[in-house]
Amino acid sequence: MEKIELTTSRCCFSSNDEEFVGFEEDVEQIIQKLTRGTKECEVISIVGMAGLGKTSLAKKVYNNHYIADHFDVRAFCIVSQTYSIRKLLFEILKQVTGEKRDMIKEDEDVADTLRKALFCKRYLIVLDDMWNYEAWEDLQSCFPCVERGSRIMVTTRVQEVAIKMSDPYFLRFLTEDESWELLQKKVFKHEGVPLELEEAGFEVARNCKGLPLVIVLNAGIISQKERRVSVWEEFAKDLSSLGLEEQSRKAVQSSYDYLRDHLKHCLLYIGYFPEDYNIPVSDLLKLWIAEELVPNINDTENLEKSSKDCLSDLVNRSLLMVSKRRSNGDIKYCMVHDLIREFCSSKLEEEDFKQRIGSYNSSSEVPSSPKDPGRLCMYIHDNLVNQLELHGYSLNEISMVDSEEKESLEFIAHPRFYSSKCMDLVSLLINLRLIRVLHLLDINMDSTWEFQNSPASTLESLTHLKYLAIYAKKFDFKWVSHMIDLQTLRVHSHQRIKTSPDIWKMKKLRHVDITEFSFIWEDDEQEEHVLDNLKTFGKCRVSLADMNRKFWWRFPNLEELSLSVVNFHGMPNHSLFPTPEIHNRLQSLEISFPIGFSTSIGWFKSVFPMNVRFLSLAGISLTEEVVTSIAALQKLETLKLFFIHFPNNNPRWDVTDRQFKVLKYLKLELVDMNQWESSDTSFPLLEKLVIKDCEQLEEIPSNFADIPTLRLIKLINCSELVRESAQRIKEESDSTQGCERLQLHIPKN
Repeated sequence: MEKIELTTSRCCFSSNDEEFVGFEEDVEQIIQKLTRGTKECEVISIVGMAGLGKTSLAKKVYNNHYIADHFDVRAFCIVSQTYSIRKLLFEILKQVTGEKRDMIKEDEDVADTLRKALFCKRYLIVLDDMWNYEAWEDLQSCFPCVERGSRIMVTTRVQEVAIKMSDPYFLRFLTEDESWELLQKKVFKHEGVPLELEEAGFEVARNCKGLPLVIVLNAGIISQKERRVSVWEEFAKDLSSLGLEEQSRKAVQSSYDYLRDHLKHCLLYIGYFPEDYNIPVSDLLKLWIAEELVPNINDTENLEKSSKDCLSDLVNRSLLMVSKRRSNGDIKYCMVHDLIREFCSSKLEEEDFKQRIGSYNSSSEVPSSPKDPGRLCMYIHDNLVNQLELHGYSLNEISMVDSEEKESLEFIAHPRFYSSKCMDLVSLLINLRLIRVLHLLDINMDSTWEFQNSPASTLESLTHLKYLAIYAKKFDFKWVSHMIDLQTLRVHSHQRIKTSPDIWKMKKLRHVDITEFSFIWEDDEQEEHVLDNLKTFGKCRVSLADMNRKFWWRFPNLEELSLSVVNFHGMPNHSLFPTPEIHNRLQSLEISFPIGFSTSIGWFKSVFPMNVRFLSLAGISLTEEVVTSIAALQKLETLKLFFIHFPNNNPRWDVTDRQFKVLKYLKLELVDMNQWESSDTSFPLLEKLVIKDCEQLEEIPSNFADIPTLRLIKLINCSELVRESAQRIKEESDSTQGCERLQLHIPKN
């Protein structure tokens, strides 16, 4: 199978953070073009310069509920300047069919599979950021021209491309009033604008010349300045003499100049990802920490908080875009605009891919000593690799590294670097010093002769690793037990990995995520091994038959835990969490059980850890004891229930006497119930309700219309009775609280 780890995230998601101003009429016109007119498949192309808001407009239209209801299937894909047709088609196919896999079968005819999936359906395909007509020629044969009213929407900054495809829709600039409205929203949020700043603020907005990206970047700059008229007037004056293209470059450069040093390093690191790449934030934060780009490096307790603060700062300055959020509101994916990415790339090239990175203390966020010049680091890049290959991987022979730098120079092995296939990877890594990140999930290390022959010796020289992500058929902890500084360990493996005493040697481990990981419970009375720093434990398979109840005490500071129970026969009659006080830092808990799980085992005779905010349960019987344990969680904000059945063959969920006090998000998927009863106070703060594949459910409790915080009901593959009950809830909500308050989303696919 073909691994596509680094490029699978090219789909686009809606952002909750974008301030959408001034394009309401454009949205309506585009919606009319998509939903009216001929039954033949048509192309709608949107053209405009970089930073004008083409992608934002396309997202707004794509996520419109009327559009979602009108088309049977939809897909949103980013094309970019460099693209793989096969991977683009695979991404569209996944969105159209709802598939979750991330690998293409080697012999799979993706184009033919996509054609069949789209045939006889009314589809909408959005191709964002198309640079040349050849890309359309490569793609269009995969979209069947059946007369169903299907549409292709394309965004491009190249007018010639748009004209060849259709009669283009030219996106306009913002008016002066719209520019001022957008600037106010970004600078003042929900505050009022001080009267003395209105005139100067309007002048700043006017001088941005109607370009949304320039407005939000300048908003990020001016929000850091004093709120004095003279300061704002001077800023507006500096903008007035610049043309459009110069405005864009100046805005990015100024935004960068106003960053503190550690934020500059964080931004340049992001800018080194591929064009239009959706960056998983959970990975990004760990990478920043491993490369020591964030403050509080010596305060291990605050590393994650510090990295999240850096992310928020860059988002607030509009240097990063949020492309998807989790159900609890945390950022899941982020992106960087093409103009900002181009700036980062040119900045790194100007500096010969070298960065002087200072060490930051926990209080001042400035270099800990003015006399300390910091670490000199170089990004591993194509030219460096080519030079090393020519000179036998000897740093002494290449000109781009000065002689006085050779002994102290450290290397940043960005994940983008590992996507290259044209190098002797093992020889390169062995000869470069102090590499902290090894991201090899998209490389099959078993195909490397040196690794296949002796994996332990291949990795033994990498003693400074803090982040290791590796793909291997069979993994052994002995390969990494010497990595005493390792913080993050991610392993994708085809064979189940069993625990080893070697794991206890890695005292600095913070995050473990292994796809096939089985615990062997050991009762070692001689020595109590503890991993105090472990924060997250990715999905691991546990056999409970030989479970030692002391085991979880060895990870006292866990914040996220994901377990898959594979065997429970003969399990001793005690609970995983005997008291609510154990793991009081645990905020996210996911547990899945095998089909046929019996509650007599004893797991739910106790409570969950008291501070859990996110809870996902799969494969259990929803007994009164379980519901009591869930309702007792005073901080629970997100609850997901999958593959749920009820005891005594009584498919009825009654929570009329329960209260989930702060629950905001509830998802029910494949829950085997036909009746659901609740009271007015059962879900007082619920914001989103998602019901999927609950085919037996007859209706949603009518009192959901009285929940003042409820904003969305989403139904997927539910009965007509459930859809009708949801519609009644919306109608009642509209009549009492206004038609904009509650949205009902029932996607056709």
